[in-house]
Amino acid sequence: MPNAQNKEMLAAIKEDLDGASAMWVVDYRGLTVKEMQQLRRDIREAGSVIKVYKNTLVHLALAEAELPTLDDLLEGPSAFVFAGGDVAASAKAVKNFAKANENLEIKGGLMEGAAVSATEVEAIASLPSREELMAKIAGAISGVARGLATSINGVPRGMAQVIKAVADQKEAA
Repeated sequence: MPNAQNKEMLAAIKEDLDGASAMWVVDYRGLTVKEMQQLRRDIREAGSVIKVYKNTLVHLALAEAELPTLDDLLEGPSAFVFAGGDVAASAKAVKNFAKANENLEIKGGLMEGAAVSATEVEAIASLPSREELMAKIAGAISGVARGLATSINGVPRGMAQVIKAVADQKEAA
């Protein structure tokens, strides 16, 4: 690996690894140029990027970063999806494309410094997106606050009803 081009590519891989919260490895054999462009577009919309690097250089970059080297995944043509902030969105984009096109195979990847299998990547893809999770949390908090407000408001209302009933009873007597 002494040539300058490989050194530059190794530096680019390290930079991509540093900026990513996860990396998915896919086999893109058999994809046409149009299909590859569509895959890149789908992944870009999910806030991620897909790049093709030499497997040996990725292996070296992973070893230098003290991450699992993914030796079993780095065979044959591989493309690497570097997930930005929303890991589930990028996994979902890859899974949906693989569902529509049998030529794309999810091999596995890395997430939070640990190796993940293809089935784990698909499980991550089935998780709700960050926005959906935030909406669910906001709904749950809103529901609790609404219930609390109703309960707090119910105490004075109940007391007022009891006082009115006692007053009505005294007037009738």
